[in-house]
Amino acid sequence: MSRIQSVFAALKAQGRKALIPYVMAGDPYPDATVEVLLAMAKAGADVIEFGVPFSDPMADGPVIQAAGERALAKGIGLPQVLEFVRQFRRSNDTTPIVLMGYANPIERYNQRLGEGAFVRDVKAAGVDGVLVVDYPPEECEAFAAQMRAAELDPIFLLAPTSTEARIKDVARIATGFVYYVSLKGVTGSGAIDTRSVADNLPRIREHVKVPVGVGFGIRDAETAKVVGAVSDAVVIGARIVSLLETQTRDNVASAGAAFIAEIRAALDSLKGVPA
Repeated sequence: MSRIQSVFAALKAQGRKALIPYVMAGDPYPDATVEVLLAMAKAGADVIEFGVPFSDPMADGPVIQAAGERALAKGIGLPQVLEFVRQFRRSNDTTPIVLMGYANPIERYNQRLGEGAFVRDVKAAGVDGVLVVDYPPEECEAFAAQMRAAELDPIFLLAPTSTEARIKDVARIATGFVYYVSLKGVTGSGAIDTRSVADNLPRIREHVKVPVGVGFGIRDAETAKVVGAVSDAVVIGARIVSLLETQTRDNVASAGAAFIAEIRAALDSLKGVPA
């Protein structure tokens, strides 16, 4: 059982919902990135999505796109991302880390270091899962198999527009959890339609048997609580990135932790509520 699967199993036994914050690696301060990750884990993050900077992020809105550009300008690439994870693991060996990004950095990494180098090295660094936005399930079964063989979880996206065939494809090869994108658009693009989320999740759960996390449009404790009532996990990205961007180096970790603690309290008020 992977670290992600163990966390979700423990939360289910406790009747609690998972909180999954997104952090862009190296933004806003590369030398504070690991502090931010550790602070969020201590404040109640159950899994952390760790963004890999990329120059053409098709699913990211202006907030996360700008964060990636800032990180790239500071020299943050996949090797630096893995070093951040290694440093995180020196202090925390329990909170799962999911890399979230795009195919291009992975393909380049394998071209430089040899086929299979990416899976080998993310495993060695302490990564637990990978979500590649532009790896559709029907085109990356071999990659997903490599991931599972290394006890890593391949995470996939579903959306309101996903067909039954696509849902079945994801259900066949996804492990860990599935990320349901609540909005038609990019990250940070609008207010979440909680009724639509509640209506669509049963359709997904007909086929998907791993936990379902919901993201895009969740910005505060109120919306997190509403979404958490019908899902297994709440994913928050753009709101956290925009918060961290406004902080000084000295208080960026504490500000992130305070926000996570607020969302954690809201989700814990749902204890015992079935998804």
